[in-house]
Amino acid sequence: MYDRILFPTDGSEPAESVFDYALQIASKHGATVHVVHVVDTGQDGLARLRDDVLDVLEREGEAIVNETAERATERDIPVTSDVLQGDPHTSIVEYSHRSDIDLIVMPTHGRRGLERTLLGSVTERVITTADAPVVAVNPERNRPLTYPCRDLLVPVDGSRGAALALNEGIAVAKATGAALHLLHVVETGSLGPEDRSVSTEGELTERANGIIADATETAAAASLDRIVSEIEDGVPSEAIRSYAEANGIDLAILGTHGETDFSRYVLGGVSAKIVRTSPVPVMWVREPDAEARD
Repeated sequence: MYDRILFPTDGSEPAESVFDYALQIASKHGATVHVVHVVDTGQDGLARLRDDVLDVLEREGEAIVNETAERATERDIPVTSDVLQGDPHTSIVEYSHRSDIDLIVMPTHGRRGLERTLLGSVTERVITTADAPVVAVNPERNRPLTYPCRDLLVPVDGSRGAALALNEGIAVAKATGAALHLLHVVETGSLGPEDRSVSTEGELTERANGIIADATETAAAASLDRIVSEIEDGVPSEAIRSYAEANGIDLAILGTHGETDFSRYVLGGVSAKIVRTSPVPVMWVREPDAEARD
């Protein structure tokens, strides 16, 4: 399923802790891990580095990837490493294309600190441009990382993005034996008192039931043994986080393209809230070339 896993690293402590999770995934799927470090010479980096300074940064990068790769070798996991130059997120995405990467695993922040969490960071840019799924892991978590996952969460809303996430979730559940949790959040928080009515609530309930029924039918058709479905009201980011905490979820999978209301918060501020506060890793699945078609 995942034969080639890419792990970009800056050598920071957060990146090191997340690398163990990447190794767990690689061990389960018999994958080769690609470890890369990017010397930032792009527009936001030091585009006019002197040769001697660039050589120093190259050597530092080589030391980082070699040390990281050694940890994979110690666990008998195939590994390859490289030091790249350029804009970090562009270099990572281009490398993933060249190397036919199946999965990218990244921390939500690294050497630059907590202020560089997902929104506006390299990780977010990779999520929104890479064709391969991206697993964003918050190093500041309270729960241990577990893979193969035992309980897997896919929020569904009837959008194309959610369908992509559901397909990926079904594949992961079949490969790991995890229970698949399907969650639909009825976003009632945005409705003012004047907008709430029996008819409106009835329409939302009917739509929610239809979405969950369709998703459950899709999962059941894949012969999954353990399927859990739930409908909750509230703010999507809060409901997803609370559900993950209450139900022992090990991994959540979300899509980054949609045609219904879910798209506006998956691609907006709520996506950042989910990743920043998620107690578990979040896999983001993007439809290739979706922007070009739109």
